[in-house]
Amino acid sequence: MKTFCGRANPTTGALDWVEESEEYDYHQEIARSCYADMLHDHDRNQKYYQGIRAAVSRVKARGVKVIVLDIGTGTGLLSMMAVSAGADLCYAVEVFKPMADAAQNIVKKNGFSNKIKIINKHSTDVTVGPDGDMQMKANVLITELFDTELIGEGALPSYEHAHLHLVQEGCEAVPHRATVYAQLVESELLWSWAQLQPIEVDGARLAPPPAVGICAGAHSVCDIQLSQVSPQSFTALGPLCTMFSVDFSKPVSSALQSYSAQFVAQSSGRAQVVLSWWDLDMDPSGSIVCTMAPSWTYQEPKTAPWRDHWMQSVYFLPVESRVTEGEELSLTVCHDDYSLWFDLKTHRQEECRAVAPPPRPCCTCQAHLVWNRPRFGELNDRHRTDSFVAALRSVLREDSVCLSISDGSLLPVFAHMMGISRWFGSSWVNLISHNQIPGTQWSLTRVPQVSVLMGEPYFSTSLLPWHSLFFWFCRSAVAGLLKPDASILPCTATLQMVAVEFQDLWRIRAPCGTCEGFDVTAMDDMKSLDFRESREAEPHPLWEYPCRALTPAAGVMTFDFTQCVPQHPMVSEGSLSGRCHGVALWMEYNLTEDVTVSGGLIGPIGEQGECQWTPHRRQGVYFFRSPWDTTADARAGVSYTLTFEPSLGDIKMDFSIKSQ
Repeated sequence: MKTFCGRANPTTGALDWVEESEEYDYHQEIARSCYADMLHDHDRNQKYYQGIRAAVSRVKARGVKVIVLDIGTGTGLLSMMAVSAGADLCYAVEVFKPMADAAQNIVKKNGFSNKIKIINKHSTDVTVGPDGDMQMKANVLITELFDTELIGEGALPSYEHAHLHLVQEGCEAVPHRATVYAQLVESELLWSWAQLQPIEVDGARLAPPPAVGICAGAHSVCDIQLSQVSPQSFTALGPLCTMFSVDFSKPVSSALQSYSAQFVAQSSGRAQVVLSWWDLDMDPSGSIVCTMAPSWTYQEPKTAPWRDHWMQSVYFLPVESRVTEGEELSLTVCHDDYSLWFDLKTHRQEECRAVAPPPRPCCTCQAHLVWNRPRFGELNDRHRTDSFVAALRSVLREDSVCLSISDGSLLPVFAHMMGISRWFGSSWVNLISHNQIPGTQWSLTRVPQVSVLMGEPYFSTSLLPWHSLFFWFCRSAVAGLLKPDASILPCTATLQMVAVEFQDLWRIRAPCGTCEGFDVTAMDDMKSLDFRESREAEPHPLWEYPCRALTPAAGVMTFDFTQCVPQHPMVSEGSLSGRCHGVALWMEYNLTEDVTVSGGLIGPIGEQGECQWTPHRRQGVYFFRSPWDTTADARAGVSYTLTFEPSLGDIKMDFSIKSQ
């Protein structure tokens, strides 16, 4: 059966209706879920296997049958480990039907069907009894329900229910325990992702309104590859604190709880950010540990395991505060059933604290609802601001009439500060009035002809770099409002491309094959992993994922914003040579003939192919199915065809290996 799906087009702004199969959402979910990353996480798999063997041995030593409950089984890997370790029976619960079907195939292929029962339900719907999903309660509980924040996938409610209804009292659990750590730091880089900083424009200072400065910001965690944040970019104000632990072998509560750690400030500075990660103890003694600690905590950073399904967390304190070396401080973490938040008090403030835990941070200024964290960082980027100011200075005149097309852009405010008095819209009334910038507000219902059309471009709906071509479609829509000699800023944009070899990111799209001795090739054969979305470019913030450039960066397609969107497709063809995992793509915007802003590489490629990427925008990555190598055959190569379809507002990509 086919179904029509409505989908907002981020480039054209139109609502497109497309025909999809009834399995579409399932395929898309698996294609995006990066199961391969978990299966390639050898450190995780080995630690689980060791913990499972130990737990099964402890139960067998009691002279009873080993009955395992595996919640969130996924591919069934942990269940197969349990049976291989000697478990008598394993109930493997998986709520996502396509994944449950895959687990069924994998379990059968490995010869475990007689000892592993796949239950396609949410664990809270599983029943126990003669006619239930489980004939008896389990005495070993195995789960992998964790995310970067530990509890964000609902681990606590699932454990709470399991201990009440699905497992025996005193059961073994793998993992046995989780411990959350946190460290208070000052970091101009990280804090720039949370608060709008004062901006200098032509010698004048633009300050954010008070409501923005005192806002606690967005509550959601900022999960990143903290290994890629250099220790030189932050100052530790306190030691690494153990905040709390959860023993999964005992009843667990998902109710609101708080924990505090007292310590003495080891440096003076501004308390702004909390860095956090967690460990899993796979056994009661804590001898089998799987840690999420960033690589710079290791004596040999290169030995740190890489994983993308679990990263590290950055939390922004509700208020920036000054601390002094030697001062007694209290760091408090609160959690509900799905999330964590932090608060800092001096020892004296802690003594006066009310019994109630600190409230969950909430945005009251609206800015954090408009801008995400990378966007805050982009707006706080002084070099980028200087580039836009220089470009504006070259096109603005005293009588200029300006129209800005971007989401939450400060360009109209910059233009005001540079002497332009006529402007449109009301987005920045508070910011302009707070800084006492005179001007006349215009409405598009009575707009004079525009002499300067400007944009960054930035749109909150953009996922891939070329989605910002929405600016081009808007420019075409308002063509009748523009003077014949109107300046367009940016005037052109170029799609850049470079072939890359990833240090680790390739794992998320690599074939699964055999994992810890178990055949999981059924994952590679799934139609979902060959679905359309997994064969197109996908967005990644490449500053978090080291890679080596194997070709020079090259412009492969240019878009002329001084003209309207063409009616016919634009096609670019070419070829690449070398060995790579795929290609990285990004947009470079030519604000004027002399000023360019990059949404990708922000420096020259190093002698060994080292790349420096902007931390503010995601780049597009097109993964090849396997690294290709043309060094063995000089006649071979990879040809590409890129087609920009104006009617679709998208760039279609085709890469193929062929003899030349």
